[in-house]
Amino acid sequence: MVDYTEGAGFEYHTHIRPGEVGRYVLLTGDPGRCEEISGYFDEPRFVAYNREYNTYTGFLGGVQVSVSSMGIGGPSTAIGVEELVHCGADTFIRMGTSGGMQEDVIGGDIVIANGAIRAEGTSKEYAPIEYPAVANFDVTCALVEAAKRQNAKYHVGVAQCKDSFFGQHEPATKPVGYELINKWDAWVKCGALCSEMESSTLFIVGDYLRARCGAVLLVCANQERAKKGLPNPQAHDMEIVYKTAVDALKILIQQDRAGG
Repeated sequence: MVDYTEGAGFEYHTHIRPGEVGRYVLLTGDPGRCEEISGYFDEPRFVAYNREYNTYTGFLGGVQVSVSSMGIGGPSTAIGVEELVHCGADTFIRMGTSGGMQEDVIGGDIVIANGAIRAEGTSKEYAPIEYPAVANFDVTCALVEAAKRQNAKYHVGVAQCKDSFFGQHEPATKPVGYELINKWDAWVKCGALCSEMESSTLFIVGDYLRARCGAVLLVCANQERAKKGLPNPQAHDMEIVYKTAVDALKILIQQDRAGG
């Protein structure tokens, strides 16, 4: 591959170098969240900021860990994860927002995605569509245990991932609205818990790179409840997601130490 940095020694998009990130990385969409999230680490320090990629590194239990932003959607997630793996990362937890799809998935709940519907384009450039987007079992179990410790109201199941935010929320206005609406109805009937934009790419890219990946998502609201005239509280405070993800990293670090 061409070295587009022309010998600068850092990754082209993220501007990180080997050794500057831990093997355990929290992923968030918004670059503005990274400094706040790094506050959960010991000795946090700024590493690099380029484009949508903002990275901080610190320690949990004496082990180097990092948080990095991926922007919105599959393409930027795939690029960020590939470059983080180049620099030594191998375990990722995505912390994000989502919209509920089942009546009992309410704003303020969290969803731990153990799989994802590949209704986006990026993962198709990594694996045939028949290959499932599945979270790592150990990471998923660590997230469940962490959610219990946090007394969070959580759900475990499938997230739907798409490329178009407004294709979800305003499907009837789109030329292919007939397809968007029919597929959405099918996913709801199949039991998908929530909709977001990154987890399926993360899971597929993670499998290809032999990295462990998981996702924990805040439910901001539920358009299915709104359609039926049910109470539809909104939630935007990410603290429970951050605490759950950080605790899950601590669990994984402890397990990895015990396993040698």
